[in-house]
Amino acid sequence: MQFDASEHQHNRYNPLRDEWILVSPHRAKRPWSGQIEGNSNDDCCVNDPTNPLRPGARRANGQINPFYESTFVFENDFPALLEAVPSPPPSNDQLFQMQTATGCCRVICFNPDTNRTLALMTENEIIAVINAWIRESIELGKKFAWVQIFENKGETMGCSNRHPHGQVWASSFLPNEALREDNCQREYFKKNNCQLLHDYVNKELKAKERIVIENEYWVVVVPFWATWPFETLLLPKRQLKRLEEMSEDEKQTLASIMKTLLVKYDNLFETSFPYSMGWHGAPSAAAGLQNDEHWTLHAHYYPPLLRSANVKKFMVGYEMLAQSQRDLTAEQVSRCK
Repeated sequence: MQFDASEHQHNRYNPLRDEWILVSPHRAKRPWSGQIEGNSNDDCCVNDPTNPLRPGARRANGQINPFYESTFVFENDFPALLEAVPSPPPSNDQLFQMQTATGCCRVICFNPDTNRTLALMTENEIIAVINAWIRESIELGKKFAWVQIFENKGETMGCSNRHPHGQVWASSFLPNEALREDNCQREYFKKNNCQLLHDYVNKELKAKERIVIENEYWVVVVPFWATWPFETLLLPKRQLKRLEEMSEDEKQTLASIMKTLLVKYDNLFETSFPYSMGWHGAPSAAAGLQNDEHWTLHAHYYPPLLRSANVKKFMVGYEMLAQSQRDLTAEQVSRCK
């Protein structure tokens, strides 16, 4: 089988994580005979009286949700992190090390209507979600080093309840992904005296090769180093370090660009598009870092669909044991309607 030279595999460097990605676009032409995902029942939770996230529902811990009309935040009934935990015993063995990990986990219900994903909400409703993210970031950042705001959408991404919601996990430590991004941005700033992602977004705005959407204050790109098939990166056009630094105009335009992006995702394969997304911003003061001037606020979107609403990209084999590999170039994906 013959391929154009432009289709030959190559490595692309990700400076935000200090890693390489193998791009092999000719693999996308291979016949598919793998796992086919079933269609999820979009109406499964709409009138389900056992749905613990709906207004007025009784949750697993016996508490009853208020009849909320906008966003609703509560402590996760099954938290992965707790504030009060015993410290592990000290170890002098360099191969068996442990440290205390404390934190808290919260759930943010975006809307009282189970049918209303972020893509289907109004911009004002999305602004209410953004404001909830900001409140959580400020409150939990006073006590914890890292506040991870994220959303898992769809059964394909392991979401156990399709009621529109996200989560906030705050931790006493910087998780691995945050630590890698902190180190890479810090080193770039030391060498260049400017922020890595601020430089990157300006280069993308000039090149206009991988831009999906942009407005006055924000831009969505398929990053040069993308790993997931339809991965995108949401970035501010002016230098911001944290969510709470946004102006009111930036909130409004953020709601607009998020809605546009998510509608594009839904229209791509004519399905309620699954993804995992999350915000990365400068660690809080509780992290005890000497400075955070190297940080740029950004959001990652990682959708798993590969060729259709039923074909998922699995990170297996080479991706798990060697390095990430993708079948579509970032430029090809950015041109998808």
